Amino acid sequence: MELTAWTQVPLYAGVVALVIALGLYLRITKLPEGNETMQRIAGYIRVGAMAFLSAEYKVLAVYAVVVGGLMAATPSLGPIAAAWFLTGAILSLLAGFIGMKGATLANVRTAQAAAGGSKPNALLTALDGGAVMGLCVAGLSLIGLYGVYAVNQGTPQLGTMLHAFAVGASSIALFARIGGGIYTKAADVGADIAGKVIENIPEDDPRNPGVVADNVGDNVGDVAGMGADIYESLVAAIVSTMAIALALPHQESTKDALKLLMTDPNIDSATAQTTAVALPLILAGIGLVVSIIGIFVTRMLKAMAPAAVLRAAMVLPPIVLVALTAFVLPMLKVSGVVTIALAGGAVGGALIGLLTEYYTGHYGPVKSVAEAAKTGAGTNVIQGMAVGMESVFVCLLLIAGVAYVANAYMPAGLGLYGIGLSAVGMLAGTAIVMTVDAYGPVADNAGGIAEMSGLDPAVREITDELDAVGNTTAAIGKGFAIGSATLTVMALFSAYSLEANLKAEALSIANPQILIGLLIGAVLPFIVGASTMTAVGKAAGAIVMEIKRQFDTIPGLREGTADPQPAAIVSIATAAALKHMILPGLVAVVGPVAVGFTMGADALAGTLAGALAVGASMSLFMANAGGAWDNAKKFIEKGGMPGHAKKSDAHKAAVIGDTVGDPFKDTSGPGVSILIKVMSVVSLLIAPLLAQH
Repeated sequence: MELTAWTQVPLYAGVVALVIALGLYLRITKLPEGNETMQRIAGYIRVGAMAFLSAEYKVLAVYAVVVGGLMAATPSLGPIAAAWFLTGAILSLLAGFIGMKGATLANVRTAQAAAGGSKPNALLTALDGGAVMGLCVAGLSLIGLYGVYAVNQGTPQLGTMLHAFAVGASSIALFARIGGGIYTKAADVGADIAGKVIENIPEDDPRNPGVVADNVGDNVGDVAGMGADIYESLVAAIVSTMAIALALPHQESTKDALKLLMTDPNIDSATAQTTAVALPLILAGIGLVVSIIGIFVTRMLKAMAPAAVLRAAMVLPPIVLVALTAFVLPMLKVSGVVTIALAGGAVGGALIGLLTEYYTGHYGPVKSVAEAAKTGAGTNVIQGMAVGMESVFVCLLLIAGVAYVANAYMPAGLGLYGIGLSAVGMLAGTAIVMTVDAYGPVADNAGGIAEMSGLDPAVREITDELDAVGNTTAAIGKGFAIGSATLTVMALFSAYSLEANLKAEALSIANPQILIGLLIGAVLPFIVGASTMTAVGKAAGAIVMEIKRQFDTIPGLREGTADPQPAAIVSIATAAALKHMILPGLVAVVGPVAVGFTMGADALAGTLAGALAVGASMSLFMANAGGAWDNAKKFIEKGGMPGHAKKSDAHKAAVIGDTVGDPFKDTSGPGVSILIKVMSVVSLLIAPLLAQH
């Protein structure tokens, strides 16, 4: 096959992914929804989720129009770049919307499958709900990128148009991730404090008006928000690698370096560059094909233990991808060193997932956090923070190892390109990773619906098992997202340095501008972390007061003879999310522009480096510490510590740790992770302007 034919792979794979997603969506709609009570509760969740998306999308539409207008008015960008920016933004929103629809239809049907006594069918239904999201995220991203590439191939504007598309995807993802994170944790924390602490009623008790908002939050945060995050990561990884291939020939020291990638020594530099630019997109298309196969294989294994099925779904596709790539590259006349770089990223992503599972699953670290709860909430919180910090050390060393391998085995001058390829390798299995991650909220919602509907305890046992696996896969998904973000930002930083034409002396640590930029970049993750934590705390407090008001003023609510008013809680959480997602968005989008045009391209390089080092560490720490606190609480609830059952002093201490960890793992940690990506993509877009400036 010629190169032109291979570049069609991402397009065809993307179309097939969307067709399969539609088929799974239609299958879900035909499954039984359960009794009237189950349908009513599921309707509340679905309406609340869509109401939040509607309100959020209105705000994002204003942002997209304003930024698109500014881009259209900028002479070096123009209307075409603005159009690609809007395309990237719209596809991101579309992926979130479709995925949300699938998840909010699958939750009640998963509960009904469990009510029928079939754990395999319940698992399959939840997986299908997640697959709708996973396939849409990967399919839409590749179709969009293929469109940019096909329309602008061979023109000087290709790089700018790719960057504009990536900025659209990235900035929308930032708002969706942080807005969804604030909503979900404000509702979760508020409902937990009001229900478990003040009213002393069980989790998911139908009398608690915050429970519906909590279940809505699972969808807007861990389905729509996470989907936008992973969508943006895949786009950024592909774009950064393509940008490096576009920029290398313009550097005197690497003018003909791309020829070293080719197995045919007679290939000219222009052909080598064309191949290198298209390669990340082709490899991502192959990764989507592997993911589609993996999704169907996973569905066939539904009778196995859920934990084993989902672990296999996360670990096996990278191995298949590497083997398939090794077979395909010779057809493209590309050297096998690309396989090594790709394998480093693919295997590294799987290992990060397993490491995250170790630090957040029911293993030694989480058991140590649970043990610390015996002596109170203080020691529980301290141990959880220690586990989170330790996980950062291990995970970032692994990412550094992946980058080292990618750099060491590439030909001279192509180390940066190799690091970009390793990021593509880590994210090539996006569809199946997102499938497994979105499965978690569906299973969690199913358990909540079963509890609120008063179904037999045996039903809740099935949904609890599915939910427990979902908690682990969600933690793995966060680790994967943050790890891939770190590698992607390394590639984006390299692309920015090339696009801005920065010389080695400009990037020297002896350059005062670099040092000043490092300090500026280092504090930005703290601003985002503080603002999102504050948002969750304030909104959760308002929700607690509203829930208390309803219990005090609605006759019969405590006795279970009257219905709560969940719409009020949804409104509070929605308003808080929309209000407090603005500041992080401004920091990510305006920050690089302000630093670059007031202090110069080298200062912005330092800012990106500082944000990367601190942001990657902080986001991993927050995500894994939060996961450890969460599962330490669940470990106690499942009887993991004899003599310290549910509602014991140790359990109460663990609940406090879990409450602290909720915004850590689902709001601030992911928010900081996506901050560093958006800053890098925006910097890449303005890099040519800074070079002229």
